Amino acid sequence: MKLVRTFQFRVELFHVLPLVNVLFLALLLFALSSRFTLQPGLSLSLPSSPFTLAPQLNPLVLSITAAPLPTLYLREERVTLEELDVLLQDRQLAGRPLVIRADRATPYETITEASNVCLRRGFTVALAFSAPPAK
Repeated sequence: MKLVRTFQFRVELFHVLPLVNVLFLALLLFALSSRFTLQPGLSLSLPSSPFTLAPQLNPLVLSITAAPLPTLYLREERVTLEELDVLLQDRQLAGRPLVIRADRATPYETITEASNVCLRRGFTVALAFSAPPAK
């Protein structure tokens, strides 16, 4: 007695399998890489300026928020002006540029006090701006 195959292979399904694999990998890559597109740090509303700052090599970033009380963050750690003065005495930080990212509603006095502390320690200070809105 001869055995007869009841299941028929459909050749067109074999051509779809690599496409399904590629789509699955693309979906997986998108899901994993979407975590990396978020910018770490504080969300600040920077003032705009048509002028740009030249790229800085390995800068320190001092962020100043304008929430009910202006708050300073160095390397994403909350500091006071006195702590900032002590932290900037570190010899390993000497010679690095310092970029101040201040919220647009931050009192000018706070920005001036923070930049004076940085300048007193010998840092080159630059203010960060956002690009002006496109017209």
